[in-house]
Amino acid sequence: MKRTTLAILLAALALCAASAPAAAQRLIASLSNHRVMVTSSFTGAELVLFGAIEAASPRRGGYDIVATITGPRQNAVTYRKDRILGIWINADSREFDSVPSYLAVLTNRDFDAIATADTRRRQQIGIDNIPLTQRAAVTIADAAATDPFRQAFLRINTRRGLYREATNGVTFLAPLLFRANIPLPAGVATGNYEVDVRLFADGALVARTPSAFEVYKAGIEQFVTAAARNHGLLFGLVTAMMTLATGWLGSVIFRRD
Repeated sequence: MKRTTLAILLAALALCAASAPAAAQRLIASLSNHRVMVTSSFTGAELVLFGAIEAASPRRGGYDIVATITGPRQNAVTYRKDRILGIWINADSREFDSVPSYLAVLTNRDFDAIATADTRRRQQIGIDNIPLTQRAAVTIADAAATDPFRQAFLRINTRRGLYREATNGVTFLAPLLFRANIPLPAGVATGNYEVDVRLFADGALVARTPSAFEVYKAGIEQFVTAAARNHGLLFGLVTAMMTLATGWLGSVIFRRD
């Protein structure tokens, strides 16, 4: 069923591309699903980004696609541990301010083949060129790529599957049709995700189109989250009473007479 739906959507995109004006170079992009539900059994998901290039005919040199997926922004702290008196403790830390909880950059080939280093820096193509602002005292600024806290932050999120780069993440099904898989690990944050799709030709940005999807909780998890957020005092009292009741019940069951 999913393959049939995807085929129909791709055919519709191809028809739109074929009917485009001769001078146009535009992008049409969409997602296989715009809402991802998270339940207690959620182990991850995968969305399909598909699109078409509006052009009179394929270019001899071809096109390049860069898709950047950005999750809800949040604050994070990275710690540096040191061994003091034989014990590993947190010796220093750095707070990252309003950084993406999820970040994926998908392309059809290597970054160097798509655009120059200066263009990639200006267009913020690739994780190394995306600002990750850090808070130090009263100042907030992006750190250098060699900053150890930035490197540790990227390493941790990459290991969790929350940050990723894939230079083979976009596949051209035809000269003007492409698709890409967006993997979402089990630990993704809920909220709105932005998808920025850019079209490059001969190293220059020629078109750009946005899309988006939402990750939301459902079931008992959503009920607990909503209760804690909207009725904090009542939620705390109920939780404390349940804890006391559980402790009392345990003492009765395991009491030794």
